[in-house]
Amino acid sequence: MEKNIAIEVQHLKKSYGKKEVLKDITLEVYQGELFGFVGVNGIGKSTTIDCMIGVKKFDDGEISLNGFDIVHDPISAKKQFGYVASEPDCYEVMTGYNYLSFIAGVYKVDKQYFLDKCKYLLDKLQLKESDLHLPIMSYSHGMKQKICIIASLIHNPKIWILDEPTVGLDILSVEALNEIMKDYVKEGNTIFLTSHNIDLVADICDRVAIINKGYVVKTKDLRENPKSRKTLKKEFLTIYQDDPIEKPNDGEGNK
Repeated sequence: MEKNIAIEVQHLKKSYGKKEVLKDITLEVYQGELFGFVGVNGIGKSTTIDCMIGVKKFDDGEISLNGFDIVHDPISAKKQFGYVASEPDCYEVMTGYNYLSFIAGVYKVDKQYFLDKCKYLLDKLQLKESDLHLPIMSYSHGMKQKICIIASLIHNPKIWILDEPTVGLDILSVEALNEIMKDYVKEGNTIFLTSHNIDLVADICDRVAIINKGYVVKTKDLRENPKSRKTLKKEFLTIYQDDPIEKPNDGEGNK
């Protein structure tokens, strides 16, 4: 059975000055799967995502989201995904409700769908409706991250891109996010996830790609061999022990 490609990255290259961060990243993520993208700090995971979502220009290669090229058709491509950064990024002078309403307005979301989606996600993430009437600047770090998670899904995207989304979340919130991710892919949607938590990736992802020295050095199908979920951490560590990374020579782009 032919698989439909949701995210396609071909020969992606990105440098910061003389520092080559991405030398040749090539990967395919299929519709309906939860795909993990892992590597140590400073190896290029966030840079890959920044190129993928159109935040950073890249030197060479191609990226398409549900068939839309991020360079040649950026508006159509950006309509395909919701994005969650590792650190909350939102308009903190707004109340939670006003911010979510603003995002919904940008995507022209139906009012009833907006209300239903908010209720579902508030319940899942254990946020009170009363919290939405407070300015976001008064929220804890975890609450800000939850608002960003809700905002990323409010327009019902077909692709969900999450860059270290569990940073600042307590264990109950991480479990809630895991359930939301599982529900999301059950509906035929696609997740691209980076995380330092290899145990989390091994537990919930369908396939995993490991990046080192600017390349995807291994891709594993965890559904095909469920036992590999228990050995993923060891394989990950072995890759970096056998082929250690070069130390970054500057602070820019080493994400």
